[in-house]
Amino acid sequence: MQLGVDLGSRTIKVAAIVDDILLCHTKQESGFEPHQQAQDMLKQFQSGTIIATGYGRHLAQKHFADEVITEIKAHALGARHFFPDCRTILDVGGQDCKVISLTQAGKVSNFQMNDKCAAGTGRFLEIMAVSLGYTISEFGSAALESGQDVAINSMCTVFAESEVISMKNSGIPAADIARAVHLSVVSRLGGMLNRIGHGDEIVFSGGVANNSCIVQLLESKIGARVCVPSSPDLVGAIGAAIHAGKSAVNCG
Repeated sequence: MQLGVDLGSRTIKVAAIVDDILLCHTKQESGFEPHQQAQDMLKQFQSGTIIATGYGRHLAQKHFADEVITEIKAHALGARHFFPDCRTILDVGGQDCKVISLTQAGKVSNFQMNDKCAAGTGRFLEIMAVSLGYTISEFGSAALESGQDVAINSMCTVFAESEVISMKNSGIPAADIARAVHLSVVSRLGGMLNRIGHGDEIVFSGGVANNSCIVQLLESKIGARVCVPSSPDLVGAIGAAIHAGKSAVNCG
């Protein structure tokens, strides 16, 4: 059994693979001691090679992981697991977003990462949802109910939240503001994709890929098909587990 652990900024994911088949997985919110929580999560799995990725990967290596790989490599391997011919990956997690370009053979050829600001990330969407009285699961559906294109000018989380409050006080319906928030996120993500370059199809990984409104607006924005894996938030953990399998073969 090969185990991949993705210690993200918001959640910890563990994936177990045997013979290139995803056997089981689990996910929990990141706690105060993510390495200890990850170790507790691993107790339900049989022992095997453990590869860690994500924000907390080096902490994991210090305490329990056999090896670490970058999020870029993990998502490249994970995306290819779901879509073997993919060449462009958009990963949007809790605190960062990145675009990864792959060669035909699946090697990383270029990438761009936004990790200095929460704008365009899952955390940004969570804050905006709370400002409008939605849960994060309701937020995308509410935005899809609106047909209005209201603009939010700031992508800074603090200023955007103030802008949202001002729009609410001006009587603009919550669904219209929700759509405006989603459009602002898609504009930022589309800009990143265009700077890296993309073909007719991209793979969307990370928890934000579960937001159907982001997916629909992004397809319209970039004029390409957006492919969402069955478990987009597990892509990094799955990629780490795949690397564990390769490491085991090389060691053998």
